[in-house]
Amino acid sequence: MTIPFLKYHGTGNDFILVDNRSSSLLRYAPSQYAAWCHRRFGVGADGLIFVQQHADYDFEMVYYNADGYEGSMCGNGGRCAVAFAQRLGIIKNQTTFMAADGVHHALIDQQRISLQMKNVDHIEQFGNDFVLDTGSPHYVSIINDIKAVNIVEQGKKIRYSPDFCEKGINVNFIAPHHQLADVLTLATYERGVEDETWSCGTGTVASAIAWAYKRQQLSDEHQYAIDLHTKGGMLGVSFRVRSIPTPQQWQFYDVWLHGPAVEVFEGHILL
Repeated sequence: MTIPFLKYHGTGNDFILVDNRSSSLLRYAPSQYAAWCHRRFGVGADGLIFVQQHADYDFEMVYYNADGYEGSMCGNGGRCAVAFAQRLGIIKNQTTFMAADGVHHALIDQQRISLQMKNVDHIEQFGNDFVLDTGSPHYVSIINDIKAVNIVEQGKKIRYSPDFCEKGINVNFIAPHHQLADVLTLATYERGVEDETWSCGTGTVASAIAWAYKRQQLSDEHQYAIDLHTKGGMLGVSFRVRSIPTPQQWQFYDVWLHGPAVEVFEGHILL
């Protein structure tokens, strides 16, 4: 038996995409799906995504980390799933679909996919750093120079610290870009992959929001746009803020992740 697939990447964050609308593949098969993602013995990817039927929306996105286990929301994976759904003829230039953290909207402009993300109404300060959930849990550390940090070593240290080891957390380091004005540099250590990835969509959103929150230059109902340079390329994040009666005082809403989703190749996996 063979399984047809397409390989996509979103700024270097790469995924195996499978049309599972027939539900022929099991929802739970971690050793098999981890083998597909293995970069020596499989196709090689940061994650695996099934596009499946959904009764109320255009499709359902089911995301697996590279360890083969079903994961939380993946922003770049969501954008690639949208491009794949268009390739399958399920959608045209816009869509509403179901993912692990709920319903998402997306717009397609050629290879540029804009994906609406969940609202953020809680940010926890953790020393000088921040913890927030953008569909997946993220730790954000704002530093002066990305090159001065060993991303894997420091990311793993935080991810497996007593505060986060039980459920795990993705760890992001951001700094002002040393050449591009008004652009942030971002590096992410991802749980489930257990390594630095070339890009992380939910981490990009978390980092942009944490940066805006730390600067405390927020204005009610104003729209913000922040560009972030990852190892795999440029991503954009836009959002609005409004004051709410909580200790944080702000809700980040109408949150969008913007960037490319690129088809790389297609093939068949042998079972």
